[in-house]
This record gives sequence, C-alpha cells and structure tokens, in this order.
Amino acid sequence: MVPKDQTIERRTMAVLVDNEPGVLARVIGLFSGRGYNIESLTVSEVDPDRRLSRITVITSGTPQIIEQIKAQLERLVPVHRVSDLTREGPSVERELVLVKVNGRGNKRVESLRIADIFRARVVDSSHQHFVFEMTGSSEKLDVFIDMMRPLGLVDVSRTGVVAIARGPKGL
Repeated sequence: MVPKDQTIERRTMAVLVDNEPGVLARVIGLFSGRGYNIESLTVSEVDPDRRLSRITVITSGTPQIIEQIKAQLERLVPVHRVSDLTREGPSVERELVLVKVNGRGNKRVESLRIADIFRARVVDSSHQHFVFEMTGSSEKLDVFIDMMRPLGLVDVSRTGVVAIARGPKGL
C-alpha cells in the first residue's frame, strides 16, 4: 500500500545493455522479482558493431520505488547506462498500432473518415475490412482505438512505447 503523501509517478526509462542471450530476462526478472509493474516494454539492437541493445521501459511507482528500480538496473552486469527520460529533460515518445476494422456501408465510410482525421494509413484492405497503421502518443492511439470500437473493431496490435531524449546528446 502506498502512503497518502506518496504519489504514483509514471516514468519512461531507456536502458542500454549488451545484446546477448538472457539480458532481457534479467532485466524483466528484476521488475517481477520485486513486484514492480511494466506498463510498456520495447527492445531493439541499436549498435550492431558494439552489440548493444536499447530497452525502453515504462513503469510507475512512488519516487522512492523509481529510484530503487534505477539503482538496481544500474547494478546489473550487462547494463551500460540507465536514463530516466521523464526526469532528465524533454523527450519524444511514440508508439505504433495496427488496427483491424470490419465493416460495410456507412461504418466503412466512417472508419475511413476517422482514420483520415487521425492520419492513420490503410495498409491492408478488402471489401469487408481495413487494417490501419498509426503512430503517435499512447493517448492518441487509445482515442483512435476507442473510436473504432463501434465501427467494427476486430483486432489491435501495439508495439509499445519507444522514446528518445531531445537535444544533441545520445544515451
């Protein structure tokens, strides 16, 4: 239970790690072993020459818990750097979603109109369905998905959030 004077904060962290078997499992194990929640997780190799991957994790907790998470991540052997993008300055966050909508007639027309407003692209279609692709903030994607529900939403696939700090410096 969280004390009343402690607010829960949502944080975006970027973790630079060695790209080798078992590293992701160790990072996730740190979270699950201590009961910390992961709201979003993305991983990709970012430097093939140095065999480095970037893990973007969105988690939440009290400021004290967030600091514990950071400190414990920094102690893991394959971790090179942990950056709290939420605290260290402005950053850019984006997510990709694929949304499948079935529909005919007016519902079909309405789904295309809404997709146009949200700048979603049609990446697959037939006479009975569309698959839309859209990038943006998680909140924007949530609204788009909610608007597609009454029009025949069938399936949703999301990438999870990727984030990067603004400015000239890298991780």
